[in-house]
Amino acid sequence: MRWRDCRLVAFDTETTGLSPFDGDRVIEFGAVELHVGAGGTVRRVVHHQWFINPERPIPRAASKISGITDDDVADAPTFDALAHKMSAVLKGAVLIAHNLGFDLNFMRVEFERAGSFFPATRAEVDTLPLSQRLMPELRSHRLESVCAALGVPLDNAHRASHDAEACGRALVELAKRQGAPDEIEAFIDWADAVSPPPDAGFVKMGSAGVPVFTEGPHIGQTIEAHPDHLQWMIHALARKDGRWIPRFPEPLRVWARRWLRARGAGRGRANPRSQGHTDWCLEPQVWHELAAQP
Repeated sequence: MRWRDCRLVAFDTETTGLSPFDGDRVIEFGAVELHVGAGGTVRRVVHHQWFINPERPIPRAASKISGITDDDVADAPTFDALAHKMSAVLKGAVLIAHNLGFDLNFMRVEFERAGSFFPATRAEVDTLPLSQRLMPELRSHRLESVCAALGVPLDNAHRASHDAEACGRALVELAKRQGAPDEIEAFIDWADAVSPPPDAGFVKMGSAGVPVFTEGPHIGQTIEAHPDHLQWMIHALARKDGRWIPRFPEPLRVWARRWLRARGAGRGRANPRSQGHTDWCLEPQVWHELAAQP
């Protein structure tokens, strides 16, 4: 299957602050479904946008960035009232976001608060590290800078649906310029995207929509709780026929490397809108070196 024939959904959130685990809330959700033609041109977009009542005042600093005030969300539904609609938009899609970890953390916390889970997806592409890898000449990799370099319009920045559409169009343009492969699995590799674990045993998607260990000391637990064990699985060896060979299958090890890179395990970033070593409680320098290994 070609990646452009999948459901491509770019999304973005606006929030009351930068800390989803310390009480900050989502105040706007925007997603755009992109329909891409054979020539790599976006033929049509479908917008989904909702204001969300965060059930707390919006700090002035947050309003200054997004332009969203308490009056804008006063009569808006709460997240739990909209969770099923947002889940329907995201489920099974190839998700696209700029600095994905930030928005993903907020959405997962909000879904959990609503008594649900972030829906299972086909793949998750972060255009921030992708632009850093493929456009190293840029001094800034903010969404505005990436879009400007690619000739993608970004009107009304820092509003969720506008940022989402610009992010999605930027990925499509970058894929066209860089000659990204057509087939979805090869595209996932090219984009260094997160996808469900391969059918190779040891790890599977759990009922909460996140990968869990199926064997070993952490059986039944999420890999997010034990990224150190996942890293060990990449390097672990076993003795067979008088020689040392990888203990775990190559497809699983490739997937694990990509998952750790994409989730930023152990990599502190200058941008506070990130999922770095402080989220994992891991020593940063060691994990920076390990996660960067090919």
